[in-house]
Amino acid sequence: LFYSLAAPTRSTMKNLLSRRVVLKGMSAMLVAPLALSVQARPLNTGKSFFRHGVASGDPDQTSLVIWTRITSTTSQPFVKWEIALDANFSLVIQSGSKQTNADRDFTVKVLVQDLKPGQVYYYRFSENSEVSAAGRTMTLPDGHVEKLGIAVASCSNYPFGYFNAYDAIAKDIEIDLVIHLGDYIYEYAQDGWGATIGAELDRNHQPPHEIISLADYRLRHAQYKSDQDSQNMHAAHPVIVMWDDHESTNNPWMQGAQNHQSETEGPWPLRRDASLQAYYEWMPIRDPDLGTSLAQYWRHFKFGDLLSLTTLETRHTGRAKQIDYLEHKTSLETREGTDKFLADVLADPSRNMLSDPMERFLFESLSESVSSKRTWRLIGNQIPIAKTHVPPLNHAFFQPNPSQNPDPLAEEWKAMTQLGELDLPIYLDTWDGYPAARERFYRTCSAAGAKDLLVLTGDSHSFWQNTLLTEAGKAMGVELGTTGISSPGDFLRYGLEGAELMDQLLANHNDEVVWTETRYNGYIRLVLDHQRARTDFVAVSTVLSTEYQTQLLKSVSIVKSGDSLAYAPQ
Repeated sequence: LFYSLAAPTRSTMKNLLSRRVVLKGMSAMLVAPLALSVQARPLNTGKSFFRHGVASGDPDQTSLVIWTRITSTTSQPFVKWEIALDANFSLVIQSGSKQTNADRDFTVKVLVQDLKPGQVYYYRFSENSEVSAAGRTMTLPDGHVEKLGIAVASCSNYPFGYFNAYDAIAKDIEIDLVIHLGDYIYEYAQDGWGATIGAELDRNHQPPHEIISLADYRLRHAQYKSDQDSQNMHAAHPVIVMWDDHESTNNPWMQGAQNHQSETEGPWPLRRDASLQAYYEWMPIRDPDLGTSLAQYWRHFKFGDLLSLTTLETRHTGRAKQIDYLEHKTSLETREGTDKFLADVLADPSRNMLSDPMERFLFESLSESVSSKRTWRLIGNQIPIAKTHVPPLNHAFFQPNPSQNPDPLAEEWKAMTQLGELDLPIYLDTWDGYPAARERFYRTCSAAGAKDLLVLTGDSHSFWQNTLLTEAGKAMGVELGTTGISSPGDFLRYGLEGAELMDQLLANHNDEVVWTETRYNGYIRLVLDHQRARTDFVAVSTVLSTEYQTQLLKSVSIVKSGDSLAYAPQ
């Protein structure tokens, strides 16, 4: 994400301030625990062969993927798998074996078929006498569906702290499945973003350098999958996943990325393809069809008559290069220049976000959902879509650090103030940086008969409750944004009080922002039935210790009103 005329990207944010003080302030906050019942299912951690746990995902009505990774001295081991109707595996309905090797980094992925819709299953793997942890999963339901509970997650940065929100999701008895909206791993080196906290918690990134090669990406995925909280979540629930930028590197577009330097890191296509190959190997998702690019990763999930979910690909198949305010600094010195920048540069209709095949898939999926008369139409979307401009800022609100000269945070604040005076977007990597593409997205949805979108969004490390409007003011639905599992909110660098005030200013200034909260880590619990979609914004008290509590920050209900959505009065 790009900030302002003189502000850095997240890859250099570590130089602005120590987040350690802010985050420890958060961890000391008193929070009321939210009662979550623990599903008492002790894990067999498989420390010898199955060090990375088990996972399942990418389900439909009759099939799903189960996954593990084998640590073995055998060059091409055969790994046995079982799927059963009970946790004790006394009712095994299918079993088999799968060979793996170094070409797949010894990951094991099985597409289990001929299953029944809406059925809970248990699965496990074994080699020789060792048995993996047991996982719980489910197929998608068919026909009439009364209720479904979804955990919405995003942005799990290993050095920044423990994945306590994953553990809370694993124990949440209202959750049926998890939708992870991206930034499942981060690419930075040990001395990169999060380095200070990573060193304190002994959670430094491996390998120690920024990941570029296939071997690098594999090792980074292995580190994240070794986390016990991650293993708990994956063993408890099936996941629907999509990537954002950090699964490859910060802020990519079709021909490159902000955090890729071709002169020292090689051709961008090689790095991108290495990151995608590792993603397919290490995540419980179906491999692409023959003749399909690794980057063409989008899905349409159907949950009986209750809802559909269409996931978007916004990084590697259609996106134009992000605009940088710094490159247009002169234009933004006058109102006339700013208006020309907005009309000719930012709103350039040739700047795509979605590829043509992605847009066709979106139209077909939404058309099917509308014709099938499902109650809810969910969109899995990585980056914020609501219009979010910088509010007017009081110069006295932020005080520079007199011991630093120059003070980089003060320079950023000055630039943010300029953006507020011009009423410009905070970020240009989000849909705000592609307003013409956003209008095309809305037109595609409208053409399919879908003006009741329930958009689920990650990336921003903040909670969001937004409404969605076209440029002409036409209502298109609502957006729910989830905060980071461990990645900290951007405005925390202004302190807890500063972050709270920034949230309030954003909501007051932007018509589409109802509420936002950047101070917490956590997840969204979304429970849908045919009358309402209950949205719980769940926070964890700390990511700096494995001992934590949960707090329900806010709960809102979304209801259908004709062919549109609205937030129910509180």
